[in-house]
Amino acid sequence: MENLSTHDFYYDLPQELIAQDPLTDRASSRLMHIDRNTGEFSHDTFRNVINYLNKGDCLVINDTKVIPARLFGVRETEEGELLTGKIEVLLLKRKENNIWETLVKPGKKCRPGTKLSFGDGLLKATVLEVVEEGNRLIQFQFDGIFEEILDKLGQMPLPPYITHELKDKNRYQTVYAKNDGSAAAPTAGLHFTKELLKEIEDKGVTIAHVTLHVGLGTFRPVKVENVLEHHMHSELVIVEESEAEKINNTKKNGNRVISVGTTSCRTLESMTDENGVLHSGSKWTDIFIYPGYKFKMIDGLITNFHLPESTLLMLVSAFAGKDNVMKAYEEAVKEKYRFFSFGDAMILI
Repeated sequence: MENLSTHDFYYDLPQELIAQDPLTDRASSRLMHIDRNTGEFSHDTFRNVINYLNKGDCLVINDTKVIPARLFGVRETEEGELLTGKIEVLLLKRKENNIWETLVKPGKKCRPGTKLSFGDGLLKATVLEVVEEGNRLIQFQFDGIFEEILDKLGQMPLPPYITHELKDKNRYQTVYAKNDGSAAAPTAGLHFTKELLKEIEDKGVTIAHVTLHVGLGTFRPVKVENVLEHHMHSELVIVEESEAEKINNTKKNGNRVISVGTTSCRTLESMTDENGVLHSGSKWTDIFIYPGYKFKMIDGLITNFHLPESTLLMLVSAFAGKDNVMKAYEEAVKEKYRFFSFGDAMILI
């Protein structure tokens, strides 16, 4: 597997197939079914995903919640005067003492020591230091509860390829989002409604929750020619004991574990040992899954259509075979499927 080239995962995507707005009805998006063994595919509607699940299966969802992590502020002088020119701060990783690792634009105006003000001083901050990739550590000062202030001042951090403004913040959240911490949504989960999840449970499918707080590293393009040289950003994963038990029992009973999204997949594969046992706990993971990887836990994957040459497309290719996946993508382009975060889905099983 020495010569895995980034370009092997390139496909041509017409701009107009990038979904800009979520569908009114979450479950009405299209669903492509791919048989991961034969590579054969068929077309369906997401609402019918239940037909591909069997009694005894376990569906694993990522219950992370996207925080309104994009803040717009201005610089402040030592005397408390506000300077002109907007500063954009994107929250990436929470550290201790109200310190966050952030992405700041324009960076050159935010050297260590710079003071920032948001929402007429409702939230203030000081730039502490520059870290890798030009990110900045920023310490916030405020009265009250940070999450509530963020809710008031922050905007949803939509990916760069979505240019429309989101009318309803909740449409970039799954219906089961509960643990604050993501800078991007686990988008495969956006297709589920509460009703559909209930129908799935009524069929005898177990639903297990895991948490991976999605960082913007997810969208980082692979800039190296040789895939093996790419370094993933680390993200926090959490698996509760009760959920690990549900998933391990499914395997013990000879049933299938189906991951909703690449984030749930990376969580499961990070926390599963060589004997195929999932452990509870939390840790930072930078697992990078590409063709040649031997899966330890998942038997099926529900996912959206990903960017050309992305680590997510490499993960899907590792699971169902690169040729099968690239052919399916070609078909999706031909059939005018909607791509990326607000786009259609596929189930590989």
